[in-house]
Amino acid sequence: MSLSAPTPARRPRLLGLAAIVLAGLLAACSSSEAPPVTPTQTASPATGSPTPTPAASPDVSGETSGVFSDRVVFGQSAAFSGPAEGLGTDMRHGITAAFLEANRAGGVNGRTIELRSLDDSYEPEAAIANTLRLIEEEGVFALIGAVGTPTSRSATPVALSHGVPYVAPFTGAAFLRDAQTLENVINLRASYNQETEKMVAELTSIGIERIAVMYQDDSFGQAGYQGSILALGRRGMEPVAVGLYPRNTQAVKTALLDLRRGDPEAVIIIGAYEPVGTFIAWARTTGMDAVFMTVSFVGSNALAEQLGARGEGVIVTQVVPFPTDSSVPIVESYRRALSAYDPALPPGFVSLEGYMAGRLAIAGLERCGPDLTRTCFRDAILGPASFDLDGFELRYGEGDNQGSDEVFLTVIGEDGLYHPIARLADERP
Repeated sequence: MSLSAPTPARRPRLLGLAAIVLAGLLAACSSSEAPPVTPTQTASPATGSPTPTPAASPDVSGETSGVFSDRVVFGQSAAFSGPAEGLGTDMRHGITAAFLEANRAGGVNGRTIELRSLDDSYEPEAAIANTLRLIEEEGVFALIGAVGTPTSRSATPVALSHGVPYVAPFTGAAFLRDAQTLENVINLRASYNQETEKMVAELTSIGIERIAVMYQDDSFGQAGYQGSILALGRRGMEPVAVGLYPRNTQAVKTALLDLRRGDPEAVIIIGAYEPVGTFIAWARTTGMDAVFMTVSFVGSNALAEQLGARGEGVIVTQVVPFPTDSSVPIVESYRRALSAYDPALPPGFVSLEGYMAGRLAIAGLERCGPDLTRTCFRDAILGPASFDLDGFELRYGEGDNQGSDEVFLTVIGEDGLYHPIARLADERP
């Protein structure tokens, strides 16, 4: 999938929309942000054939935008370059595998499904530009598989102002779980609060109390940090040390020095794979003898590859089943679909989450029938009925826009591979 030329200049915006976008941008920005990134487009039609000519061009602001007689078009703004590019790439692989699987079976209600992806490099400014382009110029039906908290915080006001569903973002941020305010957001995964609660519960179950936190200095890091503080506070505890680093950098040495002062027994890390891997490698090189735990957003496959032999014993919480356990029906379906899409791609947690996001979108389309609208799609998913994705159940309902509460534990073994574990106590001598 190749990258196109930089996007053309944007059309003038209405003052009201400009205010919404500016508010989202200000909320996402921090003092550590890099200059704006020019968004670029990647082609991912997920049709297996050239894009057909639409029977008619619908109003891009309407309920049936992105819906044609022969296809439905979804859009994705995610990181396809920079330190988090592996996350966006794997999410796209998984979504595309699910869409191609449906298309090979004849599509949904006579329509194939397309995915159009734009690179935001994990930067909020580019996420805003991409979201506007996907909605106003590409005329997509819904957005799916966004990567990151700062980018989602910027993009969701734009999507909300246009009435566009925002499906399965790859983030566990608490603000996206506010179903009353963000009525267009449909979450698949468990939250960061649930992941950090699992971490603290497991650590304290084996007698570890000196727990430090390192996090990325932006809204993503703050979301994980606040979850950690809540989990510790429920046990009358607080971090023995806190470190932070700027987004889209590997500048973690100052954070390491700050954490060492607290002499922690364990460190909860909220970040992406490159800085997290760099931190753990430096920590172990300098003799820090602690349990290192990080959340699912890290990008598990990329982290293990980066750490190599230094990765043994690193704990990662996951929000989807183990991606090589074919005894789980959704995993077996995913592995077949991924192999059909690209036999060279290894199974992984992120692409599995992308596949499940694609399956959720397909299920919503199926429930709406041929008369597809955005409102019908959103209501079909967020209604009281549950979804059974080949044995993996998603439950939504009144005031609840998060389908799964599942959190799993995995550890990197001496072989450099991930292994599922039921309890942290099982891994201790």
